[in-house]
Amino acid sequence: MVKIDGENLTPYDVEKVALKKEAVAIAENSLSNIERASKFVEEIVKSDKIVYGINTGFGKLAEEIISKERLKELQKNLILSHSAGTGAPLSEKEVRASVLARANSLAKGYSGVRAEVIDKLIEILNKNIYPYVPSYGSLGASGDLAPLAHIALLLLGKGKIIRKDSLMDFSQEMSEFGFTPLAELRAKEGIALINGTSVETGIASILLTEAKHLFDVSIKSSALSIEALQGKSEAFDIKISKVRNFPESELVSKKILLETEESEFVDSVPRVQDAYSIRCIPAVYGAVLRSLVFIEENIIRELNAVTDNPIIFEGTKEVLSGGNFHGEIIAFSMDLFSMVLSEIGNITERRINRLLNHDLGGLPPFLSKEPGVNSGFMILQYTAAALVSENKILSHPASVDSIPVSADQEDHVSMGMTAVLKAKKVLDNLKRIISIELLLSAQAVDLIEKGKLGKGTQETFEKIRNVVAFAEKDREFSYDIDKIYDLIQNRVL
Repeated sequence: MVKIDGENLTPYDVEKVALKKEAVAIAENSLSNIERASKFVEEIVKSDKIVYGINTGFGKLAEEIISKERLKELQKNLILSHSAGTGAPLSEKEVRASVLARANSLAKGYSGVRAEVIDKLIEILNKNIYPYVPSYGSLGASGDLAPLAHIALLLLGKGKIIRKDSLMDFSQEMSEFGFTPLAELRAKEGIALINGTSVETGIASILLTEAKHLFDVSIKSSALSIEALQGKSEAFDIKISKVRNFPESELVSKKILLETEESEFVDSVPRVQDAYSIRCIPAVYGAVLRSLVFIEENIIRELNAVTDNPIIFEGTKEVLSGGNFHGEIIAFSMDLFSMVLSEIGNITERRINRLLNHDLGGLPPFLSKEPGVNSGFMILQYTAAALVSENKILSHPASVDSIPVSADQEDHVSMGMTAVLKAKKVLDNLKRIISIELLLSAQAVDLIEKGKLGKGTQETFEKIRNVVAFAEKDREFSYDIDKIYDLIQNRVL
């Protein structure tokens, strides 16, 4: 069980809940903080003190004072009006990650919501309810308003869910889940549910864990290509990486050497130097790994941050309005994410080219046993090039853009959600690029027909051959790419 207190959630916890559907509960130590902040909001309502987000309108309407009698209506209307997203729905794992991230932030005890509100978010997770949340609608400030509002609708017994691949009204389905909606949203609770970076941060968490796994696969893939191209081990000498002064580069070299240990292919051909796409793997992949570590630290901090507004400081009896909902850190992080993953794609495509180009790699043209009548794997480079090119386009940073909204009250936004959605596509494209490299390097090894692979590369080769046979002649290679892609998706590789 994952227990949330707003302090200790990690991307791996998010993955457990989002993908493996592990149960969730509020940690006991956070309940008192939640209760105190909620009671402080009630005291403010009774006092008639005017406080933004509690008894005022929102955004440009902050100057509109709301009477006590209409505060619950205010919170309800906020959820209804902000449920204005569009586009394809987020996947179930993405929505689950978002719900968990929001619940964890609220559990920190600075948002002024009752524990019952957080419990309802947790109930959505534990009962495997899949809210319908359109992909588009968030600017990454003030938080992920539209997507979070679509989730919050369920707490009111409204909105839609996805069930059995169909879109259904939650009001007609909730009894089957044993779900009872909240009777009301009290002051501050509506805005607390939607004013935060939880959707972009939740999805970023999933992308991060997937990327770290894919990074390991890319090491295996590049190692198998080194074997297929009968590359030199010299560039991976630890002494070289040590003087580069980045431990991540040294780690990459160690991983490559471990994969190719006992290989009879490596260093088997006299050659002064290998091309950069082989020789510079420690430098490029080391830089990628260092960036992923930086991104992970940012995501962990944001997962456990208060991204609400206003923020309730019960201890000092203050309600302070700021900009913690601004998703710039996620926007920057996921723009960097797209850039570094695109670079893996760039260098991988260059190895793909060497495997296919007889003049560069010395292998049969396009890895065909009978080139001419057979085109071999020629077009797979075209496919890889298309994916690499798209990733370059998607690597244009979203974070440098901003469009003022809410009558210019919210005049600078992060576009963090856009950065996340781009990063998701870049990651998927890279999985396919690496799938192509694995397919080609396995074919190349079989064509050489001599020697012994390294300990790690032999294991990788066998996993490929378990699903894809050697190509004696031309066939529909699209299905082969998909089979290896599935190995990556299912973490068999």
